[in-house]
Amino acid sequence: MRRPRIPLGSPFQLLLLTASFALAAYAGVRLLADDWFGVALWFVGAALIHDLVLLPLYAVADRAVVRGLGAAGHRDRVMYVRVPAALSGLLLLVWFPLIGGRVDRRYRLGTGLSPDGFLARWLLITAVLFAGSALLLGLRPWLRPRRATKERPPADH
Repeated sequence: MRRPRIPLGSPFQLLLLTASFALAAYAGVRLLADDWFGVALWFVGAALIHDLVLLPLYAVADRAVVRGLGAAGHRDRVMYVRVPAALSGLLLLVWFPLIGGRVDRRYRLGTGLSPDGFLARWLLITAVLFAGSALLLGLRPWLRPRRATKERPPADH
């Protein structure tokens, strides 16, 4: 009986993978050294909030976009909404405390900078993402290679 072969990458890929695991282990040890219970509680809470609250919300929103664009025969246009919405949502998730104005004092003390303007910048970035997506959608007919309009010759039997 032959044993299945495990595909191994190049030595550089193996070295890079080993280094990334070592870096992740180092970060985990440093992160859990001070308040391991708080970190574990944050991870469990984040997973629960994502799975029980956020996932159903963006699944319903995505379904609405698919139904709205899919009913008109434009299912291929869904990605032009999904990509900027996902990037904007990711930015909101990462910068939510500053966008929501929840950590003004801590941010000012830690960096010496004003936390004002994060909401306006996030809205501007979101508008640019959707505008760029709309521009790509509008330019799609010119960016796509033209199909030949010649008819196929009948197949010989």
